[in-house]
Amino acid sequence: MSDWPVHGKITGPIVMIGFGSIGRGTLPLIERHFEFDKDRFVVIDPVDTDRKLLDERGITFIQKAVTAENYRELLTPLLTKGEGQGFCVNLSVDTSSLDIMKLCREIGVLYIDTVVEPWLGFYFDRGMDQAQRTNHALRQTVRDEKARAPGGTTAVSCCGANPGMVSWFVKQALVDLAEALQLSYEEPSQDDRAGWAKLMRDVGVKGIHIAERDTQRAKHPKPMNVFWNTWSVEGFISEGLQPSELGWGTHEKWMPENMRAQQTGCQSARFMLQPGANTRVRTWCPTPGAQYGFLVTHNESVSISDYFTIGEGLEPEYRPTVHYAYHPANDAVLSLHEMFGQAGKAQPKLHILDEDEIEDGIDELGVLLYGHKKNAYWYGSRLSIEETRDIAPYQNATGLQVTSAVLAGMVWALEHPEAGIVEADEMDFRRCLEVQLPYLGPVEGHYTDWTPLTDRPGLFPEDIDDSDPWQFRNVLVHG
Repeated sequence: MSDWPVHGKITGPIVMIGFGSIGRGTLPLIERHFEFDKDRFVVIDPVDTDRKLLDERGITFIQKAVTAENYRELLTPLLTKGEGQGFCVNLSVDTSSLDIMKLCREIGVLYIDTVVEPWLGFYFDRGMDQAQRTNHALRQTVRDEKARAPGGTTAVSCCGANPGMVSWFVKQALVDLAEALQLSYEEPSQDDRAGWAKLMRDVGVKGIHIAERDTQRAKHPKPMNVFWNTWSVEGFISEGLQPSELGWGTHEKWMPENMRAQQTGCQSARFMLQPGANTRVRTWCPTPGAQYGFLVTHNESVSISDYFTIGEGLEPEYRPTVHYAYHPANDAVLSLHEMFGQAGKAQPKLHILDEDEIEDGIDELGVLLYGHKKNAYWYGSRLSIEETRDIAPYQNATGLQVTSAVLAGMVWALEHPEAGIVEADEMDFRRCLEVQLPYLGPVEGHYTDWTPLTDRPGLFPEDIDDSDPWQFRNVLVHG
């Protein structure tokens, strides 16, 4: 595709916070799809590893960490320079998404991020209550701000691949299922949250796995004492050491002894007193079939489960179980084993595999809707590294699934500049996927008769529930 569509004009400054793997990959998509004033495009990052990409384009680079002490003084003049409406693209770690979002809305600047990120130190605070270390708690701070200050300048929260794109996949998969089951229904509007929840209940969905398999492999073996990953190592370690967390469905009859319920907020999610990157679950993706994944906490586990709830609190009328079930690249799995073997201390060197270091493979990321009359349906992107190299520079397949979702979120924000604070679940999934699909490789739906009770070895006694294959008791890998 050579004639890329221009989706809109950014009339004010663009300030990108963070120029790691996702910032680097988002840059060419902004250049392709928006009209903007290059003289007012600024990138801020504490390291200058890839500064040459900005220098050769004439884009201003500021080498500085954005902190709780300096963010207002640093960002305000950059975001309000000249005429028009600015856009803050926050792709950083260790910066408070909420504080920066609030600043942007105060000064009328559009905002987008890929995660509810806290200030430096949050993830590793040993004195913090475990309930406060969850994504339920982080997300609730944004939802509370939305309730406190409804409407106003658009700020898109948590709009990457997951969280983000997968929320759009859920709605598309739900519509596919309704049609396959020949259900008489009318597709709910973008704003009809209750209608979408009712549709999911009527389709019979018990739960959803954000089921991902990354088969990208490096050209050379991973050395010891280095953490390799196909996306932000800091981000993966941080979320991997948070409590394992999932949206908790109304069909569940059992929960682990170390699981806890939230006492405040929407209460759609529960958490376990163990790290997500050391918690395994059974799941399914088209390429590998049955596989183990890590139950790492993610914002979408909380937001999707909340969005499709009928009722409220800990005992609503209907709520699906929703959680991440992530098999990262093999080098990342090996890196995790090394890290947990060293008492959870990260390796001295962290490295993201770029597109030139990867031999082959795909990132197969989708949503597995299960428990209905057709058993289970996976819908998602099966993007390869080869396709990625052809489509967009400076990123691997994992990165492009994220950056293209950032692009879609930016387009939606420009088209809805006074929508207030929104999550991906609340956006027009058809419009967002329309923008993103050219970057996702094959996007497919697959039915499967697999369940968590399928093909178990049977060599030892197991604590399972034969009455309902889709109980979390059967999904969780015990021991």
